[in-house]
This record gives sequence, C-alpha cells and structure tokens, in this order.
Amino acid sequence: MSGGSSAATQAGDLAQPSTGSEPHRSGGMRQTEDARHARQVVLPEVGPGGQARLSRARVLVVGAGGLGSPAIMYLAGAGIGSLTLVDPDVAEVSNLHRQPIHAGRVGLSKAASAAAFVAALDPSVTVSVREEVLTPANAGALVGGADVVLDCADSFAASYILSDACLAAGVPLVSASALALEGYCGGFCGGAPSLRAVFPDLPARAATCATAGVLGPVVGMLGAMQAQMVLAVLLQLEPSPLGQLVTLGPGLRWGGFRFDNAVEPATGWRFIDATDIHPGDFVLDLRGPDEAPLPVHPDALRADPTCPPLPPPGARAVLACRSGLRAWRAADLLAPDHPNIVLIATGGDR
Repeated sequence: MSGGSSAATQAGDLAQPSTGSEPHRSGGMRQTEDARHARQVVLPEVGPGGQARLSRARVLVVGAGGLGSPAIMYLAGAGIGSLTLVDPDVAEVSNLHRQPIHAGRVGLSKAASAAAFVAALDPSVTVSVREEVLTPANAGALVGGADVVLDCADSFAASYILSDACLAAGVPLVSASALALEGYCGGFCGGAPSLRAVFPDLPARAATCATAGVLGPVVGMLGAMQAQMVLAVLLQLEPSPLGQLVTLGPGLRWGGFRFDNAVEPATGWRFIDATDIHPGDFVLDLRGPDEAPLPVHPDALRADPTCPPLPPPGARAVLACRSGLRAWRAADLLAPDHPNIVLIATGGDR
C-alpha cells in the first residue's frame, strides 16, 4: 500500500498544527514547548542540550500496533523531532485492548491513526506516514534516513530485514517481541551485534497473538521499554542499551543479559523482495491455495513446507510463505543438498 493513499492524506490533514508554521513560534508557543518537556529537561541526563538532541532526532518506527502504541506515545511526548511510521494495517476493535492510541479511529490505517494521536499530543513533532509493508526493497532507504530504528512489527521477517539493513548502515535498532505473558526488548546494531548474532535461528513453531493471546500491559511495558532504550541511545546514556537484552517472563519475572561480544553468524537465510525473483529461479510457494489464491510468482510451484522438492542443480531456490517461518524451516530441510536459498515473506503472522 503506498503512502499516498486517502488514509495517508487524512492523517496528514489531522496531523497539521492549526497555527502557522513551526519555525516561527510566538512567545506563548515557546513557553508552552518549554513547559511541555520541563520535567525531563530538569534531569541531569537530559538538560537543554539533551532536549535539543531529541528535537533533532529522526526515528523510524516499523509497526504502530501493540508495541508501537506505547513507543510512539512516549517518543512523541519526549519531543522527538521526526517520526516515520510504517504500518500497512487498519485499526480494528480487537486491537484496542493493547493499542489504545487508536481509540476512536477504528477503520483508519494504524500509521495514520498514530499520526493523528501524535498531532494531538505535540503538534511540533513531524510525522511521516508510510502505509506499506516493510520489505528488503524499501528497508534500506527507510533505515538510511533514521538516527534510530524501532522494530515494533513483531514479525520474524521484519526483525531480520531491519537487522540486516541496520547492520549494513550502522544504525541502532531497538527490537521487541511480545506474546501471551512474556517477551523481550533489546538494542542491536549501531556498533553492537545484530539481532542475528543473538537469535541466529527461528523457533520450530510460533504462535500468534490471535492464537495464543496477549495481555495489553505486557506489550505496553515492552513498548515503553523500547522508547526508553531509544531515548538512552539518543542521549548517549551509559551503559548503552545497545548490546543489552531484557526479558519478561510469566509472573513478572524480569531478566536479561548483555551480548556485546556476540559473534555475527557466518551463514543465515536472507530475505528478498518478490520483485527480485530472477528467471531461472526455482520458486516454491509454501502457502496453500486457500491461503493465497495467487502464488507469489507465475512460475511458482505449490509445496508442502515439511517435504519441499529438491531444486535442480545450479538453480537458486526461492521459498515463500507469509511470515518467513515456514520458508526458514523448509530451507533448513533443503540446505544439506542445496545451500543456494533465499526467502520471501509475503506478509502476515504464519
């Protein structure tokens, strides 16, 4: 979905300050802005200089759902200068228990709804709405325009795509995941090891919020922690959250560890965009016709992910599913006989 849709336009209309252009603020507006951040500027870790750094910061947030809701709220409240919000989904009633920033805007795109929330909270924060799926094709440009990146998509593919792009660009990544009563939050790249260094493989199976459930405060705590880590990176607080993983388990058991010396894996399955399928590729679509009536490519073969056919010698194998999990598992099965494999995640949580 392109950023120029009617929903994005609506968000732009909602997000515009009702008074003049921001650079020429009146004395009353200046006093309002000073009062807005007074309680954090008084902190020795922030001060006027730190607040100025926050006001110049450009933060990319991928996902405006359960994790993105508190992260966006607290980053905007802290006075981050510019937020780019990437999310193709629409706010639904079932989201609201853990995504309260969308209250009153069910049916609007989540990125546009979040932009409207930010405009009401602090009109001086610039918001760019991108109603599109994160892919390997657009990740590099999005990451390249940010000082810090937040992975709030809670998607296997999004996490690894962002980690690869951030590692290549040297941009810090704060990634989190939540399910049921547990989750984690960590600071990667930007001089620290990547997410692949800590999580070189995917779980054998994975539930979703729809199947396993999730409590709103769980994602709220982890999303707020993401915002805190971003502020710590931008304010250059020590110890740095980059290289730190914090875990939350059932019963409010907090844990974690530092991974500053984790080694980047020499191998690992990489994601490509569907537009990067080449003539001669051996394409397997691991989704059934009921899940995806149209295959990922006209020449794709439907296949069972538990027993994928062996590609012909010399051909690159392209494995497609929704989240990347089935493609990753199928790649593991094929790898001993055919290591030239790439993955495509078409979008979704399976």
